[in-house]
Amino acid sequence: MKLKDWEINLKRSSLKMAKNRITEIGEIDSISGNSISVKLFDNIKSNMPIIDGVVYRVGQIGSFVRIPLGYANLYGIVTQIGSAAIPESLREAVAKDYDILKNTRWINIVLAGEQVGKKFERGVTQYPTTGDKVHLVTINDLDIIYGGYEEANSITVGNISVSESLDAKIDLDKLISRHCAIVGSTGSGKSNSVSVLLQSIANREFPSSRILVIDPHGEYNDALSKHSKVIEVSSSDDENKLQIPFWALPFNELMKIFSGNLTDQNREYIREKVVEAKIRSAEENKIEVTKESITADSPIPFSIKRLWFELDDFERKTFQQDRITVTSKITEGDIESLKSNEYPIAGLGNSAPFLNQKAKGLLSFLDSMRNRLNDSSYSFLFSPGKLTPDKDGKTEEDLDAMFLKWLGNELPITILDLSGIPSEITSSISGTLLKIIYDGLFWGVNTKVGGKNQPLLIVLEEAHSYLKAGEHSISSRTVQMIAKEGRKYGVGLLLVTQRPSELDETVLSQCGTMIALRMNNSKDRGHIRSAVQDELQSMVDLLPSLRTGEALISGEAVKIPSRVKFFKIANAPKSSDPKASEKWLEKIDDAQKEYKQLLKSWRNKNYKI
Repeated sequence: MKLKDWEINLKRSSLKMAKNRITEIGEIDSISGNSISVKLFDNIKSNMPIIDGVVYRVGQIGSFVRIPLGYANLYGIVTQIGSAAIPESLREAVAKDYDILKNTRWINIVLAGEQVGKKFERGVTQYPTTGDKVHLVTINDLDIIYGGYEEANSITVGNISVSESLDAKIDLDKLISRHCAIVGSTGSGKSNSVSVLLQSIANREFPSSRILVIDPHGEYNDALSKHSKVIEVSSSDDENKLQIPFWALPFNELMKIFSGNLTDQNREYIREKVVEAKIRSAEENKIEVTKESITADSPIPFSIKRLWFELDDFERKTFQQDRITVTSKITEGDIESLKSNEYPIAGLGNSAPFLNQKAKGLLSFLDSMRNRLNDSSYSFLFSPGKLTPDKDGKTEEDLDAMFLKWLGNELPITILDLSGIPSEITSSISGTLLKIIYDGLFWGVNTKVGGKNQPLLIVLEEAHSYLKAGEHSISSRTVQMIAKEGRKYGVGLLLVTQRPSELDETVLSQCGTMIALRMNNSKDRGHIRSAVQDELQSMVDLLPSLRTGEALISGEAVKIPSRVKFFKIANAPKSSDPKASEKWLEKIDDAQKEYKQLLKSWRNKNYKI
């Protein structure tokens, strides 16, 4: 009986040794830091060996290899093949002998992690030495690498490209807390990837999850309809209408909205008047804030129409002969309709009435200010529903109601659709939105809805359009602040862009996870190359050859850099290209009616009319 057990164990050991010999492909020749040169065996029967009925490819860029070390297994990623992978010390000798070059094959690998028992971890605690054998990675090995995610904090977004039977999982906690960037050329599948990522989070049905999508083009309204609340300028429902109170904007951003020019002296003059208006409003409406802490940037409601009226009135006043008494008004103005008080026209020379000698010369700026306040395109800002102050600065609701509408609804995703906002202020409004949200979560960090107790993921679609490198705009400054400090306060970033070369390098370098889809532009690839670890930079050269919807994922949120095929969602985002071959087959019955509708939408600046 004992002899039979011994025979069984011997047979098992022989089978294991035979299987190991089948997977052996080479041995380590030289080690330089984390980069290892491997000489492939000459007796490998094929570049495509079959093991347990599965065909494998030897030496594919981005594929994995295994290095057994006692009870542990080290795993590496192939980064170079062929003559480029020959160690520096041998290149000169090999170059002189063509036969050696012809008959010798090399690969370079970078160590990515190790397996002890059944658990895989990034990083290595021990290094191999020259002569150690290198093996193919089989399906069973891949199961160990990709199967070690904890279900509680991971999401599935697709399949591993080398084995479609393996789920591609992402660590949700690290994705959010360490920030993430999704980059790729137009048509590479960015919008689909974002939708899959957000849907995967929503499908987990966390009762208190918070995701805010800043969407400048309204791409995701349909794709995420089951999981999202869409807040847009053109909504007929007040509950879903995008309303941003002007009084929550920083003073400089508020002034940028008006087209007139201001001298530094006049800007400070208006700043003082805004501070006075906010102090008056805080006192009259019993807002709990100390007078000394109020600045022109404080989010305190005040009447901008009253501010305009008082500034305008001061400029228009004329005085009687004593140059002290104000002349009687010819016509009484009105604050709400922005109608000026009308005074007698000033006389010539030394004849009364006289102009106001203390006037600041603001009438031109105030005219442009009135035009903007009357522009219906800006009603979301200057007439924000229940957040609109009356002439005394009193509002029906405060910013807490806006925060609740944006961040406190039952659905996990809120989409702020900025497509109805005038393009000239989109960048400023985007930055202002981010600053309002971040400042609120920053100062409310100890509340139950603060970022530490209820983390927030902010998705910035088309990030390059308002986050350009070298700019000092409010959007750029705010995103840099979130990228650097947001982790401490539970605010994560997901940047989505087709032009990473235009993004601020500081922000891109702070993204712990990089999801790179197909990218043809060499300048953009260079930017991505500088953002990934040195040993994996050669893998960036694979980006032009990726399929649509396929990506290289590296960084904090994955255990090992991976080539992943994202799931395809049924209702793709609107950014999908229209198919001319299909659309041109559709006959338009009444083109004149449609062009009239087009004109109506254009004039009203509302594509939903």
